[in-house]
Parts: sequence; structure tokens; C-alpha cells
Amino acid sequence: MTGYGLIGRTLGHSFSASYFNSFFKERNIDAEYNLFELREISDLPQLLYSHPHLRGLNVTIPYKQEVIPFLSGLTPEAESIGAVNTVLRTASGDLLGHNTDAPGFSKALLPHLADRRQALVLGTGGASRAVVYALRQLGVEPTLVSRRKTPDTITYGELTPDVIRTHPLIVNCTPLGTWPETDRFPPIPYNLLTSSHFCFDLVYNPPLTQFMKLSIEAGAGTCNGLEMLHYQADFAWIYWNSQK
Repeated sequence: MTGYGLIGRTLGHSFSASYFNSFFKERNIDAEYNLFELREISDLPQLLYSHPHLRGLNVTIPYKQEVIPFLSGLTPEAESIGAVNTVLRTASGDLLGHNTDAPGFSKALLPHLADRRQALVLGTGGASRAVVYALRQLGVEPTLVSRRKTPDTITYGELTPDVIRTHPLIVNCTPLGTWPETDRFPPIPYNLLTSSHFCFDLVYNPPLTQFMKLSIEAGAGTCNGLEMLHYQADFAWIYWNSQK
């Protein structure tokens, strides 16, 4: 039986195994998908050694960038993004990194994009890198928001009324609000949101996050990351099988 799986530090919130295993069952595919919690990314070689049947992996927080030194090569998309969420293990044992978060996010966002051409991207991790890449491909200019000021980011304290007004798209790329810590949310000024705003949360468990609730109360449109999860999983399956 061919094996696939997800690596990350804590995976209790993940729907990936149920999604893929249902996919395999419906199509009579002799494969299984498992969750592999790694305390450190340096545990990856041992995981691969002990599971020789593994053909493909998905990668989640906090390893989307840390996994890169363990890979034999990257697709052009993953190299441009600087983050990997999909890994193919070839018959020769090479590990090839790809990023399906970007096209998955694009496909999920498109029905809600309208004429929104400036976005605030909350967080600077691996998921954020894919979102920034996708937004630029869609002709949307992203502004990164972080707790710490850098040359490439602004801080939450700099989210003035004018900044909020001129950025009608807000994407939460942080894990804040993910089960089981469902009471957490990014510290943006929700009172400044309007019906012109759309707030996209990459978190999908719970399906209605505090970020989304507060945005809805202010009149903004919202969606969670479940569709993105499904789309990026479908793109991962295509990638794993296009390399045969």
C-alpha cells in the first residue's frame, strides 16, 4: 500500500487524513494517509527510514521553510515562494519540494476578490509566503503585518483608519484561533472594517473563528480556509502523480 501523510508539530486540528482517506476509498485507490507529528524537523529522516512506503508528504506549521534543507530540489514555484507544503519522494529516494498552497489559495479567493487590489497579510510564516506570491500573481499588492517591525512589514499598531480603508482584503495567515485555542484572534482594529472588506482566514478548524466572527459583526464578508485546504490537497495529488 502506498503511503502519504502530513508532517507538522501539532496536528490534532487537521482534516487532511480524513479528506485523503475518503478520497482514496471513493476511488478504490490502494493508499493510506497518516498524520506524523515531529518534535523537530530533524526527525524527518528517521520518519522516512521507518516508513519506506511513503511516497508523498504535506507539510504544515512550523516546517514549511525548515523542511527545505532536507530536500533534493524545489519546483520553480516553491523556490520563488521560499516555502514548501508538498513533498514527493521519488523511487530513487530524492525528496522534491513543491507549493500547492498558492494555487489552492488563489482558487478559493477568486470568487470573493472582485476589484480588491490591496491586501493586508497577517503573519510572515510559510503560509504567508504562499499567499503573498498568489496575490501578486492575481494583481493584488500585499502589505505584510507582523508583531515585529521589519523593512518588509508593518506592525499591528500601524493599522490606522487610512490603512484599513485602503486595504479591503485581509488575509489571516497566522494560526491564531486554531482549535483548541479557539478564543485567540489577530489584534486588528475590527471596528474599522466595513461591508467593503473581505476577511479570509486560512484557519478552518473551527469553521467559524473569532477573526471571522469579529469581522462579520463589523459588516465584512468572510470565509475560512477549508476550500483552500481541499484545493491544495487536490493540487498535491496531481503533483505526486504527475512525477511517475
